[in-house]
Amino acid sequence: MKTGMIVSLDSVVKTFFMGENEVHALRGVSFDIPERGFVSLMGPSGSGKTTCMNMIGCLDRPTAGAIYVDGENTAEMSGKDLALLRNKTIGFVFQQYFLLPTLTILENVMLPLRYQGIPASERKKLAAEELDKVGLSNRLKHRPSELSGGQKQRVAIARALVTRPKLILADEPTGALDSETGQSVLDLFFDINRQGTAVIIVTHDPDIGAMAPRSIHLKDGKIISDTADMPDTEARTADTEAHTMPTAEGAHV
Repeated sequence: MKTGMIVSLDSVVKTFFMGENEVHALRGVSFDIPERGFVSLMGPSGSGKTTCMNMIGCLDRPTAGAIYVDGENTAEMSGKDLALLRNKTIGFVFQQYFLLPTLTILENVMLPLRYQGIPASERKKLAAEELDKVGLSNRLKHRPSELSGGQKQRVAIARALVTRPKLILADEPTGALDSETGQSVLDLFFDINRQGTAVIIVTHDPDIGAMAPRSIHLKDGKIISDTADMPDTEARTADTEAHTMPTAEGAHV
């Protein structure tokens, strides 16, 4: 594990079976993401990006190789310890928001703090602070059904941030939004990163991926380009080539 890295993958392999067919989701993937880094993880369906995200998020383990998250080798951890690391270190943002419809947005954002055993008064204070940061301080008592798609995603971001994670994992966070609303959500991620939190955005959208300071492109379970390894001009060329490759067929991994 290299110092100063929030995430390190070392020759990571992931295989699983779909019926009788063995699927090689990742084939010897290695990369490091520094603390305070901002990276887009890109690739077509079947490239391995979702599998990669799940393992970085401590939701799965590699078949071979090692994944370090905040200095911990996740392959050697129990399920309980993985859950503790995940809850302490990582905030998740998903395309579909996953807000509980019967709760107010304040109560939705308070939920992760409840799981950490934080007193109710402190939970309410911290949740209100995060909702204020994403511009929803006037909506605390509203329920998700009363919000637009962009507002729901802002609630999801506030919920991800309320535990003060070191890393945000965002899976297609703008996929359900129009371009203008999606840009405002991306701007929030850049603000989050400037404040010291590492951000990984998983996307198949080349326009979204190109906005990140660094892009890692996967295809068929392998890294085909990583702009961290290239001069600026070469990186832009690689981005263009990767964006125009045909989409792979097969399972969404």
